[in-house]
Amino acid sequence: MAHSLLYLKPSSSFKFAFMKKYLLAIICLCLFANVQAQQKLAVYAGGFYNLENLFDTEDDPENPGDDEFLPDGPYHWTEEKYKKKLSNMANTIFQLGRNICPAGVSFLAVSEVENRRVLEDLVATEPLAAMDYQIVHYPSPDRRGIDVAFLYNPKLFQVLSSRVYPYVYPENPDYRSRDQLLVSGLMAGEKVHIIVNHWPSRYGGDKSSVYREAAAAICKHITDSILTADPLSKIIITGDLNDDPDDVSCKDVLKAKKSPKKVKPNELFNTTWPLFAKGVGTLCYQGQWNLYDQIIISGNWLGTDRSTLKYWKNEIFNRSFLLQAEGKRKGYPFRTFSGKKFQGGYSDHLPSLIYFVKKLP
Repeated sequence: MAHSLLYLKPSSSFKFAFMKKYLLAIICLCLFANVQAQQKLAVYAGGFYNLENLFDTEDDPENPGDDEFLPDGPYHWTEEKYKKKLSNMANTIFQLGRNICPAGVSFLAVSEVENRRVLEDLVATEPLAAMDYQIVHYPSPDRRGIDVAFLYNPKLFQVLSSRVYPYVYPENPDYRSRDQLLVSGLMAGEKVHIIVNHWPSRYGGDKSSVYREAAAAICKHITDSILTADPLSKIIITGDLNDDPDDVSCKDVLKAKKSPKKVKPNELFNTTWPLFAKGVGTLCYQGQWNLYDQIIISGNWLGTDRSTLKYWKNEIFNRSFLLQAEGKRKGYPFRTFSGKKFQGGYSDHLPSLIYFVKKLP
């Protein structure tokens, strides 16, 4: 864009004063840059990834939700397809955050996993196997038989405790959905709390929103309880919320705000809302991008005092290999199936990432 400048011919004395101030400004800038260069920062990454129906090939009589993903089921889910899915997931997870953090993500919350076995198979698949990721998983009563879970690099994250909070919707006590998983641990020597979510789906249209608002209320209760016990707590809420940042469940029930400038230490900042406002999403339906895979943090992560672990930035990991290369869904996330046809893709969701920094001693 062109700019118009008004030019006035300076006098000699003005030139001398201007040059003197200009040189002083340059010197100060160089000194400031030198100070900044000497302040080395450690960077830590974490994230969330919906693995889209990571089922094994064995029938679990107690889980009717896995019937579709059996060799004789409608998806004809064979060992060969399962291994291809594992390889795709392992290669993706291995790459997460590496452009900034050579060691990869410290932790990764995941959803749509059938059981612990598929997680054990996943972390044992190359190239992920070399990372020695550990697992936190609890089976939940979801009607589709899928759970949330937590993977972590024990060199970068140490688990202190974990527990689940069951989904409850009082007006329909028979309604079942995923539990919410709370993992508390140490990252960079500091205690953090991570709540992993997969809220009820949008099946049923607008009427289904009440189920997600109930899930948000459970999550808010967990968050408030942690902050009541320790007002300085650093909390991360992440998962497939099946809602966008500006929906009622996130904006009004969780009260997660769009701008960090308006967030107090005991309030929540939705790091993914500014991305969503720019049209960035993690899944696409009928040409419309949504950002269901959110990362929300408590206000204690914000600020400029980097002697403690602080929020730096986030991103949606939308690399080209994760996107459909052709056809009517070109540019959409490259999923495992197109209808019932196996196409060898990855997931119908893209991963969300978050980065934290801390000054090195």
